[in-house]
Formats: sequence, C-alpha cells, structure tokens
Amino acid sequence: MFQLKWLWHNLLGDRAKYILALCLSVVGSSLTIVNPYIGQRIVDTFIAGSDAAANLADKRGLLIGLCIGMVGFSLLRTGLAYGTAMLYELASQNLLYRVRIYLYNKIQGQDMKYYDKNRTGDLMTRMTGDLEMVRHSLAWIIKTIIESLTVFAAAVVYFFYIDAGLTLWLLILSPPIFIVAFLFARRVRPMYVDLRERLSQLNTATQENIAGNRVVKAFAREEYEIRKFTEKNVNYATANKAAAMVWLDYFPYLETFAQAFAVILMAAGGLYVMDGRLTFGEFSAFSALIWGLSNPMRNIGIIINDIQRFFASLSKIIDIYYAHPEIVNEHQALEKRRYEGRIRFDNVSFKYESATVLEGISFEVEPGETIAIMGATGSGKTTLINLIPRFYDATKGRVLIDGIDVRKLELDELRGNIGVATQDVLLFSDSIDGNIAYSNPDMPEDDVTRFAKLAAAHDFIRKMPEGYDTVVGERGVGLSGGQKQRIALARAMAVQPPILILDDTTSAVDNETEEHIQRSLRELDYSCTKIIIAQRVSTTAEADRILILDQGRIIEEGTHAELLAKRGYYYDVFMLQNVGIGRQATAVGQK
Repeated sequence: MFQLKWLWHNLLGDRAKYILALCLSVVGSSLTIVNPYIGQRIVDTFIAGSDAAANLADKRGLLIGLCIGMVGFSLLRTGLAYGTAMLYELASQNLLYRVRIYLYNKIQGQDMKYYDKNRTGDLMTRMTGDLEMVRHSLAWIIKTIIESLTVFAAAVVYFFYIDAGLTLWLLILSPPIFIVAFLFARRVRPMYVDLRERLSQLNTATQENIAGNRVVKAFAREEYEIRKFTEKNVNYATANKAAAMVWLDYFPYLETFAQAFAVILMAAGGLYVMDGRLTFGEFSAFSALIWGLSNPMRNIGIIINDIQRFFASLSKIIDIYYAHPEIVNEHQALEKRRYEGRIRFDNVSFKYESATVLEGISFEVEPGETIAIMGATGSGKTTLINLIPRFYDATKGRVLIDGIDVRKLELDELRGNIGVATQDVLLFSDSIDGNIAYSNPDMPEDDVTRFAKLAAAHDFIRKMPEGYDTVVGERGVGLSGGQKQRIALARAMAVQPPILILDDTTSAVDNETEEHIQRSLRELDYSCTKIIIAQRVSTTAEADRILILDQGRIIEEGTHAELLAKRGYYYDVFMLQNVGIGRQATAVGQK
C-alpha cells in the first residue's frame, strides 16, 4: 500500500492523464462483450435460428447493421487502446523524468557518509534499471491488471446473463488458480530481492573495473578481473534462472487450468445445447469470450513475476528517495559574504563508526597564515581538513571559521569560501578550460590563463593539440599525475577563496615546478589562509606553522626552525629527505 501511495504522490501533474487512462482501460475492456453479443445475435437470427432463412430475406438491413456494428466496435476498441497506451506512456515517462531528477538531486545532497556506505554501481542501477522497472510497471503492469480484471468481470457478468449454470461450471477453476498464484508469489518474491542485489554487485564490479582499468593493466590482472566478473555474472545468471525455473514449476498448472476452460465449455456447453437450454448463438458467445476467463488466468503468473520485480526495484528507489543527510545543505538564497579566513579547532575529536581518527585537536589559524600538516599515513591529516568544509562533522568539539561554528554556517556560503585540491585528483570529461573554470563557467579566458600560470600548468597546456580547449579523458586520462595535480590546483585557486586547502597536491611534480607553485602561493593577489598537507620538507619549510599529527593527535607544532631544534618526527623526516639523499648521491658518485 505504501508503494502505491508513493506512486500516486509522484504522479502529481499527470494524475488526470493516468486516471483517464485507467477509465479508458475499463471502458475499452468492457466493450469486449459487445462483439460476442453481436455474434450471438447474428448466429441466432440469421444462421442457426428456426427463422434464419426468412430473416435473411426480410432483415438484411439488420444483418448489415450488425456487421457494421462489429467492425465499428472493433475500430473503436483499437482507437481506445491506442489513446490509452499514449496516456499511460505520457504519465509514466513524466513520472520517470521527475523522479530521476529528484533522485539525482537527492544523491547530490547527501553527505560523505552516504557515499561511504553506498556503492557507485548500486546507485547507478537504482537510477537506471530500477527506475525503468517502475515506469514499466506503471505503464504496462498496472494497465494489464486493470484490463485483465475488467475483461474477467465483464465476461462473468455476461455469462451469468446468458446462463448462470454454465458460468458456475467455468468458475469452478478459479479457486485452484488463485491458490497456485498465491503460492508462486510467496515463493518468488525473496528470489527477486536477491536477484536485484546480485545485479547491483555485477554493475558495481563492472564500474570499478572500468574506472580502475589503468591499475588492472599495470598489474596485468585482466584475466583475474575477467574471472571475477564472470563469477558475478554467473551468480546473477544462476539467480535469474532459479527465479525463472520457479515460474516454470507453476506454469504447467496455470496453463492446464486455463486450457481447461475450453474443455468445460465443450463438455457442459455441448450438453446444454443438446438439451435446448443454450442456443447456438449463446454457445458461440461463450466460445468467443472464453478467452476473457482463460487469458487473465494464464497471465497471472507473468503479472506476479513483474510485480515482484517492481516491488524489489521500488524498495531500492524509495531508500534513496527518503534518505536524509546528517549534514544538510539548505541552499538558502543569502547574499554570500567573503570570510576573513580565521580557523579554529576547539578540542576536536572524530571517529568513523567505532574507530577514533582524531582526538583532542586544538589549534588556531589567523587570516592569511599558511599552515602545513605532516604526519604518517593514517594519522588523520585528510580527515582533519575534511572537517573544515563540513564533509564530515566533528564527533566532539567545534570547528570555527571567523569565530562561528561551521555547523551554524550555510553550506553553500561556507564551501564557496573554500578552495580544495584533493589528494585523489578528479578531472571531468571536459576541456581543460572547463575544468579550471569549474566554479564559474563564465570565467574570462584571461583569468583561466592566469590561474594556470600560478599553478605552473600554462606551459604544458599551450603545447597540447588544442591548448585550453583540449578535452581531457574521463578522470583526466591522457595527462600525467603532475599535470592533473596542477590543473586541480588551478581549479582550486580560481575560486579566489579566503581559505585554500591543498591535500598533497605537489607530490607528483618536480622540485623546480614545486618551487614555482610555492612562490605563486606566497604571492597570491588576494588574502588567503592556506592549509597544506605535505610529506616533503621542501613544501612545509616556508609555512608560518607546521603541525605534526600522529594517531590522531598533534605531537609537534612550530616553525621549520623550531621543529628542527626539537629533533622529533619533523627532524627525522628532514634528515631522511636531505642528509640521507646527500649520502646516497655521494655513494653513487664514489662508485
């Protein structure tokens, strides 16, 4: 019932069309009794009746009228069927369009926890196959149910009008058919839920393999990935066959009962004709309309099959439809102000599920200050910076910008004041110009070029086949790691944000390019607080302050000189990257 309410709610704007389509389905299906009735009149009046010969001579106009009526009602039913199908398609396609837009917006509005828990392939399946199944159900399954019930009811009423006894003989098959259908539905529903999950796993494996094709080829793991995909495909095919075999288990019973209608009609109806209880015309009406009983019974298994698929798909769509993010972006139409760029962490702790990642973090960054963050892998560096634009919320404590808790700031305004270049660089399948100007598609070309120069990207961009108009492949395919990092850095700086967050964005560039980028960051022509995650001492050396994280805690804090004097973690890294390298170079020279 809830699913039907959901469908009705989302038909808003097309309810009139859909109700009209339902009414036309009932009217068109009810008219199926007209031609058998006309056929009955023709047989009894002009073929098998006692006065048939006289009627043929005297009532030719009636015969012609009845024949024209047959043709006319056939054309009318065809026209109604066409109009009805158009209305169903319009209503279902419009619903599909609206719900797909709504779901896409809903997914866009989810927080990072949602993406942590939901696989990309599964979300893609919901946005495509599941939605199409819902549309198909709205346009065809419900239509088929309504028309089958109407035809069945109309046929039963007409049969009772002709002869109640023969009708009861025919209806004796209905209870066992409904029992078989009920048993089939109860058995097959969990199988379609499992089938839907296996399809999601198959799509996820496909998406991951295509997205990670370079890694697959780099490790020559094509055969392994083919085997893994084949395993998922076999699992899906096995589940699909199992569901199909269940239908085949019940199909012979349903088909036998459906065929039995004709047998009962021949036996009981023949006896009634011989006894004179039934005329030849009435028997022909029964024969012409017996499909109105047998077809709905024959189709009941197919309808149940599709209904179970429909409910399995709809439950997945509803999961997205009613999902609520913990971090909500209200998209309030406020006049966006520019922040000063003061950041403060006040005793901040954070944990994923049960694992604590940050604990008791406290520090403050003044506007225009540059803070470098260093630490071992897994020390919580990326998590820390993710709390500033509220990709996640702190479990304990507060993150403040300009003295205001970020949880009280409007998200569009907050994130509009922050430029981010992430560790995992993602470039869109667009031109280089489009990627750099992502925050503002109307950005002048001169500005795009200026930020590319600041990120040391201009030289290699102008050497590309179409310069800034060169379209990069998906995720930046065709560019080196360093080139992608520099474009991502230009994209972040193009926001001209008061807060710039760089997550290890120079790890893939050479020392000369890194020096150029560092100089550009120091000489930005707008006030900007910079938080830089880095592993190179050459990147952190000129920062105003350096924070060293270890197991979610700040273990060292100070300037480059101060931390070297402490001879702790930072000193060890410095010695490893400088003195160690010098010794290696000396050893190579001696050889």
